[in-house]
Amino acid sequence: MITVAIVTLSDKGSRGERKDASGPVIEKMLKKINAKVVSSDILPDKKALIKKKLLSLCGKVDLILTTGGTGLSPGDVTPDATKEVIKQEIPGIAEAMRMEGLRKTSRSMLSRAVAGVRGETLIINLPGSPKAVKENLSVILGCLTHAIEKIQGCQKECG
Repeated sequence: MITVAIVTLSDKGSRGERKDASGPVIEKMLKKINAKVVSSDILPDKKALIKKKLLSLCGKVDLILTTGGTGLSPGDVTPDATKEVIKQEIPGIAEAMRMEGLRKTSRSMLSRAVAGVRGETLIINLPGSPKAVKENLSVILGCLTHAIEKIQGCQKECG
């Protein structure tokens, strides 16, 4: 079973001014791959806090999914924090999400989401809106189990 941490990035959400709608969408979708959410947090859009949270979760869970903070606004710092944490980037994951998003809106190309690995933990940035989370996660859901197996050293043949 894949263990997962969800980290929602929202200034308003962290102050209790907005309900997190994306985290529950992620949790529901993860049931399709028998993944278990063991941690769920809402943090403000502060790079140092995001980085500290990601580092604290690495090695404790198989997968960290962030939601929010992937755009172009000055406060959108999730990809920047993630890049400082990961040791190996997996650009195909973010590229696949952007490509699928482009089928629905040209704004998808403005996403700065990244995906990568630190130790045996896969970290993926998802957008903040529940609709976009569902669209993006549905594109990559099928490869997550295999990716995590490989990250954690599985020697089973891929073919």
